[in-house]
Amino acid sequence: MKNGIVYIVGAGPGDPKLITVYGLECIQKADVIAYDRLVNPALLKHAKKDAELVYCGKLPGKHHLIQDEIHALLVEKAQQGKIVTRLKGGDPFVFGRGAEEAEILKNHGIAYEIIPGITAGIAAPAYAGIPVTHRDFATSFAIVTGHGREEKGQDFLNWPALATGIDTVAFYMSVGNIAYIARKLIEHGRKATTPVAVIEWGTTAQQRTITGRLDEIASIIERQGYHNPSMIVVGEVVNVREKIQWFEEQGLAFS
Repeated sequence: MKNGIVYIVGAGPGDPKLITVYGLECIQKADVIAYDRLVNPALLKHAKKDAELVYCGKLPGKHHLIQDEIHALLVEKAQQGKIVTRLKGGDPFVFGRGAEEAEILKNHGIAYEIIPGITAGIAAPAYAGIPVTHRDFATSFAIVTGHGREEKGQDFLNWPALATGIDTVAFYMSVGNIAYIARKLIEHGRKATTPVAVIEWGTTAQQRTITGRLDEIASIIERQGYHNPSMIVVGEVVNVREKIQWFEEQGLAFS
C-alpha cells in the first residue's frame, strides 16, 4: 500500500477566520485530523463527514496523548494510505514541536508538508492594539517560551539580551511564571517602569487585556485572575494600545 501524506498545519491563534486558505484546504480533504487543545473547534466543522478526529490536547502534566504517541499515530495513519492533517494552534514551528513531527515522518519515508500559521505572539497583541514593532518604539522583537526546558534547575534564557538587547519581548504561556520573568528582566537591566500587557484568550470572543508596569504586573495578574492561554508583551509598544485598541472596544466577537 502506498503511503499517504501528512500536512502539519498552523491553525492560527484562536479566531478561526485567521487560518490560511491552504490550511483550510488541508482540513477539508483530510481523512484523519489530529488536533491540539487550542485549535478552535469551529475549524473542525470544515472536515469531511467521515473524517476521523483525534484529540491530541495537552495541559501541563495532563497530556491526552504524549508526543511519542502522536508521532506513532501520524506514522500509522499515513502508512495506511490516508491523508492526515496535524492541526496545531498558532504556527507549527513556533513552540509547536512541528519540526520533531516532520523529522519522524522523514525517517519513516512519509511525505509531508508544513503549512505555517499566524502565531499568537503577533496576533494577540495586534487584536489588543499593540504593534510588536513600531518606528518610534521598537525595531526588534523576540518571542520566548515562558516555561522552557530546564535541566538541574538551569535557566536557558539569555536574560541580559532579553532585558537590554530586544525592544519588544512576547512571552508564551507565562502567567504562572511572571513574577520570576519580571524579576530576571529587572535584574538584568530592564527598567522596572517598562509597560507590560497581558492578553488572555487573544483573538477570541473571550479576549481580555490588562496592562501595568513590569514591577507590578505579577500582582495585577493575581488580583485580576488571569490564566493561560495568555500572551505577555513587554516593551514601550504597549503604550500604543491607548490609541489604537479596537477589538475589545468595539465588542467584536468571532466564533
